[in-house]
Amino acid sequence: MRPTEALLPWGLLVFWGALLARQVRGLRHSVYWNASNPRFFNSDGGYTIQVSINDYLDIYCPHYQRALVLGKPESFTLLMVNAEGYQGCYETPGAFKRWECNRPYAAYGAVRFSEKIQRFTPFSLGIEFQSGREYYYISIPAPESPGQCLKLRVLVCCKATTTADPATEGPKSQPRGRGGPEKAVVIRAHSSTPIRLSVTCLALLVVSFFWL
Repeated sequence: MRPTEALLPWGLLVFWGALLARQVRGLRHSVYWNASNPRFFNSDGGYTIQVSINDYLDIYCPHYQRALVLGKPESFTLLMVNAEGYQGCYETPGAFKRWECNRPYAAYGAVRFSEKIQRFTPFSLGIEFQSGREYYYISIPAPESPGQCLKLRVLVCCKATTTADPATEGPKSQPRGRGGPEKAVVIRAHSSTPIRLSVTCLALLVVSFFWL
């Protein structure tokens, strides 16, 4: 057997192992949070996305290449609220500040905030999500901003079959201050989106193992 033929099974095993590791991280869901995004103006008046545990929610703040000739740039505070705050698009007593979009002229592109959709978090300011529940974000414009209140509904897949009615829930922990453990990231380009774990990948990994 040639050396290259002997190494081929190991190469396949390493390749599929790396691919599966990427898939476990989940998908990235991008939301461009600004008043020019038509998805914020659907028939129910809000933007809705569905995510799964281990996915990421990426919020991109408004960004401007140069100073506006007329008007002022959008800037706002993002809050996590309950269903009442979402419906009325206002801050309720139980709401708390998640992030601030206040750098519209960031040098290297739009500021991005990321939320990991996870059941448990080691951070005291982190958010814990439960499958089958809904979570709500709204934005409150800064006093000098021309923007308006925008809102986002996040559906976490999947609802238990024994649940009769849809459930809504606030986060398990109560972050304080400007946000959770995630840091603002200034990005130049979109993040790649890994594909989900598939039976085909698992089968190929098993075949590679037995080939050894």
